[in-house]
Amino acid sequence: MEALARLFERFVFPPKTIIIHAGKLDRRVYFIEKGIMRSYVLHDGRQITTWFSKEGDAACGSWDIYRDKAGFEYVETLEETTAYSVTIGQLNELYRSCIDLANWMRVLQQENFLRLQDIHIRRLNWSARERCEHLMKECPELFQRVNLGHIASFLDITPQSLSRIRASGRVF
Repeated sequence: MEALARLFERFVFPPKTIIIHAGKLDRRVYFIEKGIMRSYVLHDGRQITTWFSKEGDAACGSWDIYRDKAGFEYVETLEETTAYSVTIGQLNELYRSCIDLANWMRVLQQENFLRLQDIHIRRLNWSARERCEHLMKECPELFQRVNLGHIASFLDITPQSLSRIRASGRVF
């Protein structure tokens, strides 16, 4: 971790800063110290939130890091965010020289993959209420820190449905 920390470049981003752009190769990984970001895609002119990253998480474009190609997603800060960044090339060099760091990142990515798989399965099998209840239990701070429109998009429901669920008083 010391070798990684020596390579860090510190960034402080204001809210609503797009740090990764769809269609533009981004060769950096951002480790979030303070703040929150969301990943989203554009579909039929709408922003669809696909992920939230907060303190302790890493944010990057998945195609950028794994395929060395410009990705399809955007990453935007939702509040002032302090992040430490390294290039993907620097990270890959560290992976080759430090198996402990490579394993740490593998576990981090493995956990993210499993979380993403759970999200997709819930979208197919759970009601909107069940998805809201689960997110509230798993990440209650999101409801204090994130625009409810972004949360509704992430849950694959309309903002009106989220408002009705909230108004029922059973979830929040």
